Amino acid sequence: MPQSPDDPNPAALTATLIAEVLKARERVYRVGQPTPLESLPLSPHFETWIKREDLSPINAYKWRGAQNCTTRMVEEAGARGVVAASAGNHAQGVALSARRLGVPACIFMPRSTPEMKQKAVRLHGGPDVEVQLVGDTYNEAAEAAHAHAERHGMVFIHAFDDLYTIAGQATIADEMILSGKGPFDLVFVQIGGGGLAAGVGTWLKLHYPHARIIGVEGVDQASMKASLAAGQPVTLPDVDRFCDGTAVTRPGDLTFALCRDALDGVVTVTNDEVCAAIQTLWELRRVIPEPSGAMGLAGLVRFAEDHPDEIAGRRVAVILCGANMDFGKLTLIAGGAAVGAHTRRYFRFRIGEERGGLLRLLDHVPDVSIAAFLYGKTDETQAWPVLAFQGTPQEIDHLHEQLAAHGLSFEDVTGHADIRYGVIPYVADLFRDPLLLRVHFPERAGALRDFLRQASDVASICYFNYRYTGETIGRALMGFEFARPDDRARFEGIIADPGSVVTCRPVEDEAVGRMLGAG
Repeated sequence: MPQSPDDPNPAALTATLIAEVLKARERVYRVGQPTPLESLPLSPHFETWIKREDLSPINAYKWRGAQNCTTRMVEEAGARGVVAASAGNHAQGVALSARRLGVPACIFMPRSTPEMKQKAVRLHGGPDVEVQLVGDTYNEAAEAAHAHAERHGMVFIHAFDDLYTIAGQATIADEMILSGKGPFDLVFVQIGGGGLAAGVGTWLKLHYPHARIIGVEGVDQASMKASLAAGQPVTLPDVDRFCDGTAVTRPGDLTFALCRDALDGVVTVTNDEVCAAIQTLWELRRVIPEPSGAMGLAGLVRFAEDHPDEIAGRRVAVILCGANMDFGKLTLIAGGAAVGAHTRRYFRFRIGEERGGLLRLLDHVPDVSIAAFLYGKTDETQAWPVLAFQGTPQEIDHLHEQLAAHGLSFEDVTGHADIRYGVIPYVADLFRDPLLLRVHFPERAGALRDFLRQASDVASICYFNYRYTGETIGRALMGFEFARPDDRARFEGIIADPGSVVTCRPVEDEAVGRMLGAG
């Protein structure tokens, strides 16, 4: 039997999928159990439920489609080995299924696949699973996988564009219906190749005809949105890979046909909005999903902001579709979360380059928490410090008028490349008798400002690198300069005061040399 129906008629395709979902129930639960559907206290204006696919056998939903398709190919089509291409989660699902079925598997993954996902594939698959790293994208890995399958007489298990894979993913919707917590008015489903959205959307529409199924894509990954607009599958020249689980340049032919009927719309979200959704899930459920795993929630938040009247009083569901993320990505996520939640903005100010200038700036800024202070001396007369302010969305919205009311010259630089990459320009040759210090201070209003006020009579700041880290102690790398030797001596007396709440430690000589261009 072919992996997709011969009849492209949409009604026939949907009917075939519905029949396969019923068969998938038996195959899927050989390797896993239904995952919880939990209430999420996201908003008092609507009811939110979240499907916890992070609690599945591979910590992501793709075990379902992989298990259904692999089992079908081995037990009914006689496959003696399987091949798959994946950036991580589908690969783990195929490896797990192949091991349970006792057949060899060869998994093709892009070279950029995080080491943790490669290890997970080998762990789930055991000695009979081979991992090959090919190319830089899913498409390149898939091309190599198809060639390998044809060359060795093995069966390719598609990550999304296969009716059996789609049917396996649809068991998520089946569990949502059987939970008794529906019917749902709106369901937000992330889209990569479209297998999840096609399966879940079709099954939910069958049982909840009045439900609105909303697909969610990254703004720079929106191949399904472009395809729906064009009336046929569209291939994007490139896609952003921050949400690596949904980084697909073209939806499948089957998934496009099914999504065209099942989806009621597509919303797009930024990477920062995804980061904010990850933070929300951490704060409300103490779970950290991978970026693609949080994309559904990000889509819900975006939709609620754009259409508050349409979502008020509704019962809403989202899918936390995976939590397989490289630990090193957390730093990037933490930096983008506040921006995505509209609770942090970066502003670049223009002030005079003079002793006490930065302190006077701090005295005039609004009473909102400062999440970052970035400054380096680049001119003898002008200075351009950057401050990040953090507060409620309402407080952030009023920053422009508050800053303008104080007569400050500024520009909003949130999201600019130098800010995103933490670039702080400075000209070391302009520093006068500099002293570089690691400065630690209590993370409370006024602690650092009081210290700077005390030091402003004898020292000027030539470098300031501070970012809020969530600790009770603030940590800054600061450079102070002095007009006269006796000023430096007086400053050293200030920082040596045992009663001060601020502690200062000299930067290592080697690091000083590098910063000042001396070696």
